[in-house]
Amino acid sequence: MEGNVFAEALEKMDHVKSPEGEILAKPFLDLCKTVLPVLDNFGPAMGPVKSDIGGNISRLETRYLSNQSEFNYLYRIVQSEIESKKVKSSSSCTNALLWLTRAMDFLSELFRNLMVHPDWSMSQVALKLAPDRKKFMSVVGVKGDDVSDMEDFCGRFSPLLEENHKFLASVGMDNLKA
Repeated sequence: MEGNVFAEALEKMDHVKSPEGEILAKPFLDLCKTVLPVLDNFGPAMGPVKSDIGGNISRLETRYLSNQSEFNYLYRIVQSEIESKKVKSSSSCTNALLWLTRAMDFLSELFRNLMVHPDWSMSQVALKLAPDRKKFMSVVGVKGDDVSDMEDFCGRFSPLLEENHKFLASVGMDNLKA
């Protein structure tokens, strides 16, 4: 299906990994940016959440842009902070990656639940912040009951997020609190 958030995200997803299977920083961040506008449909109450997610993307992107060849791979950003002992700072890119991954987990799970429970009202999902389900699905470009792009997106995005969690856990950083 053309013209929906998920089709655009799926196109970007094809470029997230290197031929060696490593997550590339810029394509991963661009993928997350593609999903970010969905939060606009929850109204002004989700503004701070969108801002926080956007800030995490921006922090990671700024670090990537500071040395694109060194930080071409997403996890190299974290490894450099480990080496410089800046990893546990609340303003670290490691913290940004952790919270970005958690936010994307939430959105992916929201989409998955909308597919699995078509009778699920959006008010059950987001504390009555969201528009009704039909309007929400229309705004993200899903026509009728055709959730194939959304299903494909969830099926392909979740393993990337899980890979982030495994990497962060391997360096002792997946259980950080706010």
